[in-house]
Amino acid sequence: MFKLVDAFSGFSVDDLVEAKKFYGETLGLEVKEDMGLNLNLPGGQKVFIYPKENHQPATYTVLNLVVDDLDASVDELISRGVKFEQYEGMHQNEKGIARPPEGSNYGPPIAWFKDPAGNVLALIEK
Repeated sequence: MFKLVDAFSGFSVDDLVEAKKFYGETLGLEVKEDMGLNLNLPGGQKVFIYPKENHQPATYTVLNLVVDDLDASVDELISRGVKFEQYEGMHQNEKGIARPPEGSNYGPPIAWFKDPAGNVLALIEK
């Protein structure tokens, strides 16, 4: 009988040591090593990061991190060396923050950045 007991998402990186430092120290997430990296995210979610010799960075957002104050969070990560991406047509400010135009159904304020392996991550304002 098919019965799920748990679920998690995962993505690859090319350097686990660098990934552990970035996710643990730069982003301040709880990281545990076990045949890869287990990220324990706020709210109880889990993500598995695994090494892949021929890793190709994801060209889509692999992880959305929700924050209360996007501007303050972006400033803090910039101070830690994170560079935020600029995407054409996304109406971003100089820091890389995209805000929905007034009266639109555009979505929440968001800013994208990459991990050391080139995977796309995002900060989203709650």
